[in-house]
Amino acid sequence: QVQLVESGGGHVQPGGSLRLSCAASGSSLDEYHIGWFRQAPGKEREGLGCISDSRVGTTYLANSVKGRVSIVRDNAKNTVNLEIDSLNPEDTAVYYCAADRFNGDCYYCADHGCYLRRLQHWGRGTAVKVSS
Repeated sequence: QVQLVESGGGHVQPGGSLRLSCAASGSSLDEYHIGWFRQAPGKEREGLGCISDSRVGTTYLANSVKGRVSIVRDNAKNTVNLEIDSLNPEDTAVYYCAADRFNGDCYYCADHGCYLRRLQHWGRGTAVKVSS
């Protein structure tokens, strides 16, 4: 079973940027679909985007963060990174990565939009606080 650890959280000033990393021990992350999520205080968990396993290679970003977020694999370090630009206080949340293996893309599209597929394995999260 893959074990995930997020890192890179902390305090950031508005307008800044951040790179969060999702690392795994004992497993090669390029075999997994990886999703990034966040949960702000008092709010439901939000899917930010995902990157499919290396065989498929597709990436999906939620409309709410598109243009400010990228998800990139670093296979040399066995990590998947979430990079966020133009941070604002509404980005304050605990950020999680999740992983799973299955055929197809890490997301699907239906009548009302596109959504991350359900992922089985989760990290414990890394906290991000955006304030001046």
